[in-house]
Amino acid sequence: MWFVFAILSSVFAALTSILAKIGIEHVHSNLATAIRTSVVLVLAWGMVFLTNTQNGITDISRKSWLFLILSGLATGASWLCYYKAIQIGEVSKVVPIDKLSVILTLVLAFVFLHEAFTTKTIIGCLLIGAGTLLMVV
Repeated sequence: MWFVFAILSSVFAALTSILAKIGIEHVHSNLATAIRTSVVLVLAWGMVFLTNTQNGITDISRKSWLFLILSGLATGASWLCYYKAIQIGEVSKVVPIDKLSVILTLVLAFVFLHEAFTTKTIIGCLLIGAGTLLMVV
C-alpha cells in the first residue's frame, strides 16, 4: 500500500509544480507560498478530524514535538525557496534540482538513521545526479 501512496505523492507533486508556476504569475513568491500553505493546513486538519485522530495530540512526546516542528521549519524553508525558484526560473530546470533532495535524504538516512547504503542505492544516487546534470545543463 505504501507504494500506491508514493506514486500518488509523485503525481500530486508534479501537479503542484505546474499549477504553482501558472498561479504564481504576478504574485510575490512568499505570498504564494503562504496561500499554498494555508490550503495544506486546512486539508491536513480536515483529514485529522475526518479520521477522528485529533485525540492523539495529547500523546505526542516532547521529542516528537521538537522534530515535527523542525521538520515543519525545513518544509517551510524548502517551499519558500522552491516558489522563488519556479517564479524566476523554468520549472523543467528547477524540479530536477529540487529532486536532488532524494540523494541528500539517502545520505542523511544513512548517517542519522543508520539505514542501509547498498550498491544499488549508490548506483541510483549516481544516476539521479547524472540525470539532473543532464537536464539542467
